[in-house]
Amino acid sequence: MTTARTTAVPRMRADGDGEARYRRRSMWLDVIEEPLVPRAGLPGSRDVDVAIVGAGFTGLWTAYYLAKADPSLRIAVLEKEIAGFGASGRNGGWVSPAFPAPLETIAKTHGREGAVAMQRAMFDTVDEIGRACSAEGIEARFHKGGVLSLATAPEQVERVKEEPAYYQKWGVGPDEVMWLDAPQVAERLRVEGCLGASYLIHCACLDPARVVRGLAATVERLGVTIYEQTPVLRIADRSVETAAGTVRAGVVVRATEGFTPELPGARRDVIPTYSLMIATEPLPASFWDEVGWAGRETFTDGRHLYIYTMRTDDDRIALGGRGAPYHFHSKVRDEYERVPRVHDMLEATLKRLFPAARDAKVTHRWGGSLGVPRDWYPSVGHDKARGYAWAGGYVGDGVAASNLAGRTLADLFTGQKTALTALPWVNHRSPKWEPEPLRWIGVRTSLAVFASADRKEQQTGRPAKRADLMHRILPL
Repeated sequence: MTTARTTAVPRMRADGDGEARYRRRSMWLDVIEEPLVPRAGLPGSRDVDVAIVGAGFTGLWTAYYLAKADPSLRIAVLEKEIAGFGASGRNGGWVSPAFPAPLETIAKTHGREGAVAMQRAMFDTVDEIGRACSAEGIEARFHKGGVLSLATAPEQVERVKEEPAYYQKWGVGPDEVMWLDAPQVAERLRVEGCLGASYLIHCACLDPARVVRGLAATVERLGVTIYEQTPVLRIADRSVETAAGTVRAGVVVRATEGFTPELPGARRDVIPTYSLMIATEPLPASFWDEVGWAGRETFTDGRHLYIYTMRTDDDRIALGGRGAPYHFHSKVRDEYERVPRVHDMLEATLKRLFPAARDAKVTHRWGGSLGVPRDWYPSVGHDKARGYAWAGGYVGDGVAASNLAGRTLADLFTGQKTALTALPWVNHRSPKWEPEPLRWIGVRTSLAVFASADRKEQQTGRPAKRADLMHRILPL
């Protein structure tokens, strides 16, 4: 599904109250044409069938598939800010099929068939998102171009070459994942210093703010009520407490991802790790003539501090990456979303990969938190006895996983036994993170080691063994 392209004037402005505060959260939210005006808050206590905490992708996809499955359900979504305020309105725009936990880890408890089923479900989800957005008239700007994992330095070549062999070991066909040499990559995308790439067909890109905002409007048409400006104070069995009243429900869904540690009793469930992004101004046709990229493939490269890049529908380059610090006691703050050192590094990376963009204006800098469970294993579950359900811990790959979570929760709630309810991540319980200061020391050390490994490799042109060790211990 593709849509006509429009170019909006950037409206990022000083932080403050009202719409400006929401537009400042990301380029995606800044250039969207619709007003970012909050819906009404919860007017008082009430009873519903399903109460969902969080109006991001997880909460809204859950509401969507539930409302489709049973239109008689009374569904309420409770949101502290506005729909798409969190990661769903700020992410890199990748519909990635990556499942953070290694397939070997899944196979230990669910066998090879379970691991393959989990990966195949993620592949299928990429297409399901495009289908659902098209069916509902959501202006997703969805392009399925696959993902390139580039080797942009000699020391990266061997580890990038391992990716196709790894996937093929788990039954992915050579027509789905393959190694491309440098000339083959250049037929798709011309990046400075590229020595080859792994190419996986199962990936797409989209405009996340348009999707999450469009999804919110869609579920409202289906009869779901969204209460914005409604901070949740506490989640209990079959109830949600807010300052405006208590919502009693047959089942409560926690869909709070990187904001989960702000809930009482959930401080160690996931850690909020920050990922930061930049976006250029719309680039001229002459630039795209030089670099190609007509297929709108997403791409990363073989460095240890992960980057992710896409061409937007209005011809910007949006590039993100890790490297922002973890904050003591899993704190989440607006000021953590802008780290000049990391944003400067992303700009330098952009100019190194695309010398033709060296004079391009970077119009937006932003960031946000993502949820990381201790074992890097996302999960979705339903405790019927407690009337409590959850989904999350996507480690930054939530655009696709949240849709799969929503479909899975809908099946669990309606009592269906399906291929989705049998997937390995259903009712998985991750161990809690260590208490402070241990997790602060561990996460900060991990980030420092990966950053130093990247610097060492740039200097020597050889793989840094320290990174391999850290990937086994704490693979941020």
